[in-house]
Amino acid sequence: MTGATGNVGTSVVRLLSEDPEVKSVRGLARRTPQWSPPKTEWAAVDLGSEQANLAERFEGADAVIHLAWAFQPTHDPATTWRTNVLGGIRVFEAVAAARVPVLVHASSVGAYSPGPKDRPVDESWPTHGWPDAAYCREKAYLERTLDVFERDHPEVRVVRMRPAFLFKWESASEQRRIFGGRFLPGPLARPELLPFLPDIPGLRVQALHTDDAAEAYRLAVHSDSARGAFNLAADPPLDAGVLAELLGSRPVRLPRAAVRSAIAAAWGLHLLPASPHLFDAVLRLPLMDCGRARAELGWEPRRTATEVIQEFLEGLQKGGGMETEPMRGRKVG
Repeated sequence: MTGATGNVGTSVVRLLSEDPEVKSVRGLARRTPQWSPPKTEWAAVDLGSEQANLAERFEGADAVIHLAWAFQPTHDPATTWRTNVLGGIRVFEAVAAARVPVLVHASSVGAYSPGPKDRPVDESWPTHGWPDAAYCREKAYLERTLDVFERDHPEVRVVRMRPAFLFKWESASEQRRIFGGRFLPGPLARPELLPFLPDIPGLRVQALHTDDAAEAYRLAVHSDSARGAFNLAADPPLDAGVLAELLGSRPVRLPRAAVRSAIAAAWGLHLLPASPHLFDAVLRLPLMDCGRARAELGWEPRRTATEVIQEFLEGLQKGGGMETEPMRGRKVG
């Protein structure tokens, strides 16, 4: 498993290490952690390096789960391209070279082309991403790369997971640093400090608990018939009205252009890691129909999207984290 120490990786490693049908798990990450779940060994690998000998790491594996992803630096898309796209291609090539029979790839709702907010779309919706956002551009590029890989390697069972935004208590500090910045204080994420929430046209998205997404990965590894793409999300879709009710706040309509200008200014001054291009993409993401995952994998999320947000906010306030470098827990800094 690549990216085994991040938000999704730690949940998938834990579930697989507890699965009696799994004999061993090899976690690959740039920095090996102190965390030691059962039946798990670690190896330090940088997917952005041309020297990474992935085929040797994959030798004898029954499945490879590719989760590794770099969100930063958003001001240097060539760097994220080297890790995410070129690193992803190295993973796919190594799967073929090592004759691994199963590849489960972490795609994303971000791979989808702009779509509707008033009805869900299934996995047949186009995956061309939003071209101005590096995250979406890279996810969409790997979808095309996998199209070619599946054509050239029909002996490999390829699964593409397309989850919504993934949160858990332990991911709070990591995601605060990635999207809000190192010095944004987590304790400020308190409902009583939010008298109103910005209601921005198009801001309606889906969320999912990371552990629920991890269960879908586990099911896909075990299912001999699972192939292709699977949408993963929990109900209800989140907008200003739902979140305001959850937080005891009230929505206030704000123009999209004004909010984007503020984000762009903060990003341009390196005060905010999340780029305005990603904001543009989020406003255009479609809502996803998850019927295929339910029918073919027997998957069902255990937590609602509002429960996920409540847990995540508590994690922000208390510096939620884990014993891995990406997931280290801190309230600030």
